[in-house]
Amino acid sequence: MAIFGYGLSCYLIFFGTFVYLAGFVEGLLVPRDINDGPASPMGIAIVTNLGLIGLFAVQHTIMARPGFKRRLTTVLPIAAERSTFVLVTSLILILMFRQWRAMPEVVWEVANPNVRTALLAISLAGWGLVLYSSFLIDHFDLFGLRQVWLHFRGKPYTHPTFRQPMLYRMVRNPLMLGFLIAFWAAPTMTQGRLLFATAMTGYILMGIQFEERDLSRILGDEYQKYRARTPMLIPMPRKRGAGVALDKSIARK
Repeated sequence: MAIFGYGLSCYLIFFGTFVYLAGFVEGLLVPRDINDGPASPMGIAIVTNLGLIGLFAVQHTIMARPGFKRRLTTVLPIAAERSTFVLVTSLILILMFRQWRAMPEVVWEVANPNVRTALLAISLAGWGLVLYSSFLIDHFDLFGLRQVWLHFRGKPYTHPTFRQPMLYRMVRNPLMLGFLIAFWAAPTMTQGRLLFATAMTGYILMGIQFEERDLSRILGDEYQKYRARTPMLIPMPRKRGAGVALDKSIARK
């Protein structure tokens, strides 16, 4: 009961943090957005904001590694490992919301109101794509709720099978693509949002490499075939015969 309550609480904190993150970046319906916060000299603002993003990146990278997970589960119940990852991620984002330094100077701005509305709609669609993509695989497993629910019911945990639903047949990382769309489709790009978008884009591209390396080690040839026939982020026409050529290469190995 305690582990299930912990996992449920972590999930609710995550979901509220995700919604706040969208409002923070878009400047919508939150008390302090990416262009608000304490005023600081430019150098201090850049160092502080990059430090906050770096903290998120380091935590996300280290805690997602299989070796760290194994060590963590020597002191925590296995069922609570993913929920703990989600909780720490949420707390770091909350710290970012509170400590972000304002850099409100405009880098570029779209004047046409129709284009501004269209860009905002595209950016919000990016956030929707993030959420939708998580449900296409296993949203509740990804954010730890399935693990604590199975534990509560006394059932053993089983890893979700490797599937390629809908968008995942077009790109390998539609969830990350959603973030990139949300960050960059800005009617008004301030220095703060540009710094955030650039740094987070760099982290996403790096993080994908770590994640896909782990998946290749865990799933083997099946994932290698998937990587060969499916673009990483940008949908592109599939090269004819690419999958067959890879199958023959793997067969020779």
